[in-house]
Amino acid sequence: DGLTLLKGIREAGKSNPVLILSALTSIDERVSGLRGGGDDYLTKPFAFSELLARCEALLRRSSAIREETQELWIADLRLDLRSRKADRAGKAIN
Repeated sequence: DGLTLLKGIREAGKSNPVLILSALTSIDERVSGLRGGGDDYLTKPFAFSELLARCEALLRRSSAIREETQELWIADLRLDLRSRKADRAGKAIN
C-alpha cells in the first residue's frame, strides 16, 4: 500500500515532498498518513485548483532542500550534481 511505500522512501533518507491523495477521510487515517511521512493529505473528491495550489506550496517549501541536493538516485543510477559525474551500480558512466 501507499503508506508502506512512503515508509520505505523515508527510511532511505529521501525527503521529497509527498502529498497523499486518498478516499480515506477519517481523522485517524489523515493523521496516520501525515505521521507516516506525508507532507500533506488531500481527500477525494477534490477540486483540481486545490490540488494544484497544494503542490505549488509543497514545492515552495522544498526549494531550500533542492538547492542543497548534491546527488540524485534512481535505483542504482547515481548522478553527482557537484562533480557532474554519473555511475550505475558503482561503475562510472563516461
